Amino acid sequence: MRPASWTPAIRMGLSIATATGLYGVSFGALAVAAGLTVGQAMALSLLMFTGGSQFAFIGVIAGGGVPSAALGAAALLGVRNAVYGMQMNHMLQPQGWRKWLAAQVTIDESTATAAGQTTPDEQRRGFWVAGLGIFVLWNLFTFVGAWLGDALGDPRRWGLDGAAVAAFLGLLWPRLRQREPVALAVLSGVVTALALPLLPPGLPILVAAAVGAAWGWWVPEAAPVVSGAAEGTAP
Repeated sequence: MRPASWTPAIRMGLSIATATGLYGVSFGALAVAAGLTVGQAMALSLLMFTGGSQFAFIGVIAGGGVPSAALGAAALLGVRNAVYGMQMNHMLQPQGWRKWLAAQVTIDESTATAAGQTTPDEQRRGFWVAGLGIFVLWNLFTFVGAWLGDALGDPRRWGLDGAAVAAFLGLLWPRLRQREPVALAVLSGVVTALALPLLPPGLPILVAAAVGAAWGWWVPEAAPVVSGAAEGTAP
């Protein structure tokens, strides 16, 4: 398929895959610095394949924690992928071996790319291009980072820590066209900022996700009340 024939979902998926995959260098370098071998770092990227859980795992190891505690922290952060999985299974309805493959590449970025499309075909293209693209590049650059090790220095010096954040902002920005998404984004950001000094790394984003879920549950019930009040006070 020539670049000129790529659909918006394919272009978005490739952009997200490139930005996120490059960040694998950071994980590989930090994993080796935490005491893991190149093979162990690669095993985490191949099998666990969810950046937040992987960074939580090596963070506990680097801090002197035992592997069981590291695995517990990683599993806690991975809970969100189960929620994504239910959403993607309903949206894409993969069958046979594709269901297993889809489960492996269901992460923040592939879910957001699919959810950002408006047609079923584009949702499938976005999910698979982003998911498989990130899987390949994340593992490739994990190996590069682990292999280079200390020679790479602090990955933040190269700006790689901002790549994934920039990718998420690129996905989020087009969806902030109405007051409710903007209000929810601001609220989640404030909750995350307040939780950062109080909770272990990784947990603030789960708190923000819980706030978002509570919002989704509460707003449909509250909307009629608000609407009715507005009608009663409108000039």
